[in-house]
Amino acid sequence: MPSKAKASKGSSGAKRKATATQSTGATDSDGRRPAKRSKDPAAPKLLSGGNPQIPKGDGDAPVQAYIAAMPGWKSDVGRRLVALIMRTVPDVRKAVRWNSPFYGMEGQGWFLSFHCFTKYIKVVFLRGTSLRPVPPVESKHPDTRYFHIHEDDVLDESLMVDWIRQASELPGDPLF
Repeated sequence: MPSKAKASKGSSGAKRKATATQSTGATDSDGRRPAKRSKDPAAPKLLSGGNPQIPKGDGDAPVQAYIAAMPGWKSDVGRRLVALIMRTVPDVRKAVRWNSPFYGMEGQGWFLSFHCFTKYIKVVFLRGTSLRPVPPVESKHPDTRYFHIHEDDVLDESLMVDWIRQASELPGDPLF
């Protein structure tokens, strides 16, 4: 009996199975392929869906590191979002939490965040149900609403600016 246990643990069949899974491109728990990793050892690691892994930090530097590490077209959209936020709310507070940039007002909490997914960027309005019009995507959290930006979408900047302005004037979410 011990030889059977030993054979099953170290069998070449197990090695072939692992190699076959790796060569066909294993998927994560959501059925998506993991993001491609940069060959630069100093580059931030890209998590599932291509979201950059950036250490928690306050201020512009960690947010800019996140934007720079966003893969492909998402980095350009990230820069546009930041420009809209900064133009609309010049005194906004910035930070990276949970591998996402957050924006808020000093002493009022956070009002907006965004996060990379495989096929889109999710813009998070933490008090989104109070915005008019209400952003289209529901959340499990009753106050939060999302807006998804896909690669070929034409961003309605006037609507986005209006949402950013409204969100910045509401009490934010201090939990983040």
